[in-house]
Amino acid sequence: MSVSLDNLEAIDLRPIRRALISVYDKTGLEDLARALGAAGVEIVSTGSTAERISAARIPVTPVEAVTGFPEVLEGRVKTLHPFVHAGILADQRKASHREQIASLGIAPFDLVVCNLYPFADTVASGASFDACVEQIDIGGPSMVRAAAKNHPSVAVVTSPSRYADVAEAVAGEGFTLAQRRRLAAEAFAHTAAYDLAIAGWLADQLELEDVRETLDDAAEAHLEASDAAFLASLGYRDGGEDCVEDEPGETDGVASGMPVVVADAFERVESLRYGENPHQGAAVYREIDESFEESDPEDGAAAQGIANAIQLHGKAMSYNNYTDGDAALRAAYDHERPCVAIIKHANPCGIAVGEDVAEAHRLAHACDPVSAFGGVIAVNRPVSVELARQIVPIFTEVVLAPGYDEGALEVLRAKKNLRVLQVQPPARGSYEFKQISGGLLVQERDDIDAPGDSATNWTLAAGAPADERTLADLEFAWRAVRSVRSNAILLVKDGASVGVGMGQVNRVDSCKLAVERANTLGARSTGDAAASEDAAGGARASDVVAEAPERRSVGAVAASDAFFPFADGLQVLIDAGVSAVVQPGGSVRDQESIDAANAAGITMYLTGTRHFAH
Repeated sequence: MSVSLDNLEAIDLRPIRRALISVYDKTGLEDLARALGAAGVEIVSTGSTAERISAARIPVTPVEAVTGFPEVLEGRVKTLHPFVHAGILADQRKASHREQIASLGIAPFDLVVCNLYPFADTVASGASFDACVEQIDIGGPSMVRAAAKNHPSVAVVTSPSRYADVAEAVAGEGFTLAQRRRLAAEAFAHTAAYDLAIAGWLADQLELEDVRETLDDAAEAHLEASDAAFLASLGYRDGGEDCVEDEPGETDGVASGMPVVVADAFERVESLRYGENPHQGAAVYREIDESFEESDPEDGAAAQGIANAIQLHGKAMSYNNYTDGDAALRAAYDHERPCVAIIKHANPCGIAVGEDVAEAHRLAHACDPVSAFGGVIAVNRPVSVELARQIVPIFTEVVLAPGYDEGALEVLRAKKNLRVLQVQPPARGSYEFKQISGGLLVQERDDIDAPGDSATNWTLAAGAPADERTLADLEFAWRAVRSVRSNAILLVKDGASVGVGMGQVNRVDSCKLAVERANTLGARSTGDAAASEDAAGGARASDVVAEAPERRSVGAVAASDAFFPFADGLQVLIDAGVSAVVQPGGSVRDQESIDAANAAGITMYLTGTRHFAH
């Protein structure tokens, strides 16, 4: 019989009077049971869990006393009984449910605490097939899923990290409906990850490719659904909320769109010679995507992202080549005009836009010819013959571009070891993953698409409005500073970086570094870029490394990836002759920086958006 749920009255706070506890991981069990017992909660428990609670002198009812049936089959069956599951699944909002379980002598549960047999740990230990199968929990997932489904009436807890929340709830009026819903989501994530581990192990053990494909499809479908939810949630974001002095709290509108479970599949493309250092093993993997097909270099196509790049020439790619290459691609594609980014150790040596890619490269290289030695070059347009001739005299590790004009490859192939890759732009609107000990951090990729990334939304905080040329430089600087590791300061003149202050632990040092590099590095060259004679097929080095003015900071504009906590960093830029600054703002001392800018007569815009990169 179906019952309409439309008229059911939501129950917010539900007191906890009866709890079912069955846990394999007994961390914090005694403290949890004491908190429940002190609040007068009746505790029903199973097997060794009940024994531990009883040994702590806390009243507990064995589950067999509730079911009237003993544990059987070596513990395989102990909670699979109507007196347990009807007590969990009874929807207390429905009078018919309350009346039915009362007539059968079944008492409802208000709390289920359960975690599962350690299947993954058993597999990792190298146990036999049968031993692993024995660690597949049946009763535990059944109770967890039942309680999660019936979260309007029951709270479910699957992690000892939540026991403090349970203690607080039983000492008060119980969990709220919002809290029970969150606990239910965590519970379904717990069982989903558990089932995924089991299915994946069986597929591997039995070499079942069709099962593995089903799992991959399910994971991909989940991520697509999570992506859609996440993008929908972005409408709640306020670009200014990230720019506060104190650590920002959770932003419900954004955080609510993040996936509860992250699962994806990658296949190994190639084993690398070594990792970041020679003693570390490494390989490159690409995301499994049924739409991917091997591309033919002759047809001018390349699959998306650096993991799917087509290598057209040169030595095998290294781990560091991949990381720098990916950073270079992102930096180059942050701009719509023809752009060249030269990257070393994930930071720009130079980045510039121009009328064409050859001009953009000359400007980018001139920023810091010293560091460009051994760098990685990414271009957001096809490489022209002129650009290829400019690259050849300079020792370069990798060149990445969406294509190569006729004759350009022949010029680049004069450098035997130069890695030449054809690669489509990186995906926008995707997630970034960063592994941490014991887990994973997931965030939306910073695509420079926040409201504050448009100059039309900037606030003029000091000085006169920028003229057209200065505003263009400020916009370029703001987009380019995203590619610099924090704390980041970027000096720009005429659509090109002229000084990069990266990776310092305070902003004033980043300002000093940007100024020092702007005023010392531009006129220097190193390595084979300093050669006076032509390289094979290349331009003269003097055509690439132009003589730079002594003080490039004078008249430049500056971008800061985050606010100035004090006016001292800004004063370094003012003293160096910077004419305009763009920064997020949001410091409690913003007025000090605004006053300093006004006193110096420079222009300063606030974006309300931050671009940290770590």
